[in-house]
Amino acid sequence: MGGPTSRSSATVSSPGDRAPDRAVLLPGALRATLACRPVRTAAERAEHLRIRHEVFVAEQGLFAGGSDGDGHDSDPATVLVIGLAGDDICGTVRLYPVPGPGMWKGDRLAVLPGYRHLGLGAPLVRFAVGTAAERGGRQMEAFIQPANVVFFERLGWQSSGGLVKYAGIPHQRMVIDLTSGW
Repeated sequence: MGGPTSRSSATVSSPGDRAPDRAVLLPGALRATLACRPVRTAAERAEHLRIRHEVFVAEQGLFAGGSDGDGHDSDPATVLVIGLAGDDICGTVRLYPVPGPGMWKGDRLAVLPGYRHLGLGAPLVRFAVGTAAERGGRQMEAFIQPANVVFFERLGWQSSGGLVKYAGIPHQRMVIDLTSGW
């Protein structure tokens, strides 16, 4: 998913589709504009859900019922986000408030396999964090597969507690403070 030394020339849109806040350079001919934003249409929503299904159900074999969907997908407080490389919708994340003052949860971070080399994961996480902060969030939590913990730590997240079962496999609960300038 890229890291602090990856190079790209993509524009990453900030929460609320304000002016771009960060440029990322991709090597050689792989230049693409990366952007993250909430879904706007029924077609974008369908693509968001399709990508999640492809990554979590088909690729990773999670969610025994054959769907990763739940009640949060129809809750008006939930923000479904798409990540784009050029005109291609190729990534997702969703976020929603949870009980507790200023508490938010992020989940369903997914990037299609053919696009993972572009480094879209970090912009999707940053977009979710910024969006939750803009909506009055004070802290955000996510349950992360152990292989991705270091990636989240590099983005400012901290582990909280030990491994727990989430979606049938071990995950690490991680949190980030949303009051520190997002």
